[in-house]
Amino acid sequence: MLPNKLNRKTYPTDTTEAEFQLIVPHLPPGCPLGRKMKWHWQDLIDGMFYVLHTGCKWRHLPGDFPPWQTVYRYFRWLQIRQFWENLNALLSVKLREKAGRKAKPTAASIDSQSVKASETGCFHGYDAGKHIKGVKRHILVDTQGLLLTVVVHSAAEQDYQAAHQVLERASRNPRTEDLKLIWADGIYQKGGVAEGAKGYGWELSVIKRSDDQKGFKVLPRRWVVERTFSWLMKRRRLVREYERQPATSEVFIYLSMCRLMLRRLASL
Repeated sequence: MLPNKLNRKTYPTDTTEAEFQLIVPHLPPGCPLGRKMKWHWQDLIDGMFYVLHTGCKWRHLPGDFPPWQTVYRYFRWLQIRQFWENLNALLSVKLREKAGRKAKPTAASIDSQSVKASETGCFHGYDAGKHIKGVKRHILVDTQGLLLTVVVHSAAEQDYQAAHQVLERASRNPRTEDLKLIWADGIYQKGGVAEGAKGYGWELSVIKRSDDQKGFKVLPRRWVVERTFSWLMKRRRLVREYERQPATSEVFIYLSMCRLMLRRLASL
């Protein structure tokens, strides 16, 4: 039985009761230290969402939440258990079925986003093409823009090099069992990415921008993954790269997508 929730101030980032009930069946039992839980799961999760949305430091978590050290400890515990990654998959299936689509996608889009980094971190690099010192977020999304997998790496690494890691990680995801086609931009023609995709039974379809095109223009299929990046950038924690380890950055991306899907599912 969970302890009582705190009688605290409510924040715009808090989960509603309907949203929290979508999470409850998947929460791990007990607490990281094996003791009886002192804090309610909803207060802990709301603290994580507060950090994600506002971009504040863990130490700056408002005092009416559980102690920041406790919220951070649970955040790390859930990371180790791959909780947010698994919840992302479960919510994605529910959302696809609500939209009248098959649970497992047959097509996806791949792309990367370069993000400036703070002075922390040991895996940052320089993207000479975009003149950004930081990291790249490499994602594979389905036709709804829902996340299949993410790999965060140095911005110095070329897209066609890191794509192999994205494909390998995606191949271990049960949600890609029916995948047949991946849309990508011209950079993925290099580095044997098409051959790598073929090794997993997937076809890589490159959608090029016209040589005489001027200014911005929405490209077929590729706009879906760009929209997902725009969703991520609405969370202040993700506007800039603050993490010391790529795995932590990946967890925040899964956390962001789970927040988005919880709100959608609770409103249906």
